Amino acid sequence: MRRIAEMLLARGLVTERDLDDAAALQRHTGSTLPSALVRLGALAEENLLLILSEELGMPLLGRAELPASAAVAEAIERLHIPLGWLAEKQAVLWFEGMGAEERLCLAGPRAYDAELQEAAEQGHDAPARLHLVASEAIAPLLAALGEEAQTEAAAASISTPSRLRELAEEAPVIDFVNAMFAEAVARRASDIHVEPFEDVMTVRLRVDGLLVPWRSAPRTSFDAVASRIKLLSEMDIAERRLPQDGRQSIRMAGQDIDARVSSLPTVWGESIVLRFLGKTRDLPTLTGLGLSDEDAARLLATIAKPNGIVIVSGPTGSGKTTTVYRLISHLNDGVRKIVTIEDPVEIDFPGVLQMNVRADIGLSFAAGLRSILRQDPDVIFIGEIRDSETARIAVQAALTGHLVISTVHTDSAVAAITRLLDLGLEDFLLADVLTGLVAQRLLRRLCTECGGTGCAQCGDSGYRGRIGAFEVVTLDAPLRAAIRSRASQDELLAIARASGLRTMQEDAALKTRRGETSLGELRRVLGG
Repeated sequence: MRRIAEMLLARGLVTERDLDDAAALQRHTGSTLPSALVRLGALAEENLLLILSEELGMPLLGRAELPASAAVAEAIERLHIPLGWLAEKQAVLWFEGMGAEERLCLAGPRAYDAELQEAAEQGHDAPARLHLVASEAIAPLLAALGEEAQTEAAAASISTPSRLRELAEEAPVIDFVNAMFAEAVARRASDIHVEPFEDVMTVRLRVDGLLVPWRSAPRTSFDAVASRIKLLSEMDIAERRLPQDGRQSIRMAGQDIDARVSSLPTVWGESIVLRFLGKTRDLPTLTGLGLSDEDAARLLATIAKPNGIVIVSGPTGSGKTTTVYRLISHLNDGVRKIVTIEDPVEIDFPGVLQMNVRADIGLSFAAGLRSILRQDPDVIFIGEIRDSETARIAVQAALTGHLVISTVHTDSAVAAITRLLDLGLEDFLLADVLTGLVAQRLLRRLCTECGGTGCAQCGDSGYRGRIGAFEVVTLDAPLRAAIRSRASQDELLAIARASGLRTMQEDAALKTRRGETSLGELRRVLGG
């Protein structure tokens, strides 16, 4: 395998440190060096299998080329090999041909494993034909071969923490979770949903805002998979009655990825959701988010002011946090002191002081904000203005010379004005401190490769990535006067439009005409 390691190094797929770490894991677990690299997340399995196929001369099979489950069951019975052992090795056996032409075939991601070959050939005279196949492709076949045999170990005495910990460390469970992470990264998923039901466990990925199925497995596999995720996230694997939150950092295909993890007890077990968190270096520019050059310039001019309140509005999942983080990144010049209070912190900003809301100990947005003001900040980010107390403190902070950025859940930019007034803010104070409003939604972006017809790049969906539809309002004298007179929302909108506001619907329609998104997507997200 050293020859393969050298080839991986030469192609830049791994580093010397990756090889050292994999060698250490190999000594500890007895696995092969290639599988140790995959388990550590240093190398994607698909890249490894391509190299192994080339180097070892083993054909690489897809799911459609694998045999039927009946053929595998027949071979297992003839050779007296336990299905549970094969499942651990992620391998299948079958016979091809008849009589003197009959040949034994062996397939799996580690078909080169000497122990596996020896066990297969023990009951057969001729050497087996060896085939490589990805874990993801072989898993459905192994599941179809029999729930009881495949999950025998998981079904026995799984309730104790020590047993759950043992199950979480077993190779098939580790490989399943690694494959889940790898698929999510490859498909640019923002979230992974692991959901238990009466007879089945399902894994779904949120890609470009929509949930798509990835894989199902027997329900009896769920406890081991859930324990693996919780163990990696430093959550209590014994606690399954109460919701929990955790966080983990994983390495997948050479990428370091942070994930926020949430568990929710349900009738059939804990629903687990992992949300991938970005890095500051991954933040798109304002125009990359979908803002026009003009709106981006207006927004940057607004946050260049030393004090005031900037509100970003939209429903959950509309991209508000990404927009705010881009603004914070722009302000994070080492001269300003920036402090945030969030629920929770999603991206770690070097040079920015960030604090999580902790409702269990009384650390609310309002309580945290009062403490932040004693830290002599220049810029404050409040994750969300939810109540009148937080709103009043935010206004006082802006009046005393601070730039405050926050979010609210409203349908439009001017609706945020009505929302803040409804929270009890005095109209004349709000008119004085409010400097900018942004509202947004996310639309799926048409795939640039196929133009929306469907291809391998977009997974045949016709879409790849997302783009924002925005409306940006900067406060001018007419709008401030309208706030002081408590004008209706329709009147506020008319005044903003007279000052040049382009609504989200108009912005989305413009992006549709440019071929950046589709009319169907506009209707799905914005209606009409």
